[in-house]
Amino acid sequence: MLDKRMLVELQEFLDIHLHRMVKSDIKEASDFIEYNLSESVQQSEIEDFIKINRKPTLQKVLFDFIDKKASSDSEVYKKAGLDRKHFSKIRSNSNYRPGKNTIMALALALELNKKDTNKLLSSAGYSLSDSDTTDLIIQFCLEKKIYDIDYVNQTLDYFSLKPLSGVL
Repeated sequence: MLDKRMLVELQEFLDIHLHRMVKSDIKEASDFIEYNLSESVQQSEIEDFIKINRKPTLQKVLFDFIDKKASSDSEVYKKAGLDRKHFSKIRSNSNYRPGKNTIMALALALELNKKDTNKLLSSAGYSLSDSDTTDLIIQFCLEKKIYDIDYVNQTLDYFSLKPLSGVL
């Protein structure tokens, strides 16, 4: 963080190397930085912003979809090609963030449409990209309602891409 001592050192450096800045400019910059950090951006403002803008967690979104589809956990993780231990980690550890391919496999297992798949991916900090071949294949499968993980993995393998889960 910039403090007054650092700003003075910066001023001296600039005076030596550039001969363009004057000390009054640095003083104004110093006052501006101190005002903005101490007055305008309060801790409570940041907390309020987070509270207002926070979206549901991956756990919440995923298990809401499972409940909505009236599926059991075992049906979903088996259909996604995941093992029970991995799925249990997703369920029990709210800080755990599985990889994008795992989440796409879960979306296929739940037979989600593109909008819901994006919602699930977004809850973990991911998205479908129109410039990534794997993502385009997933989008194609979603549009064609192809949810069979083995078929999707074979398609990915055909294009020399990593499977979503399990082994071919």
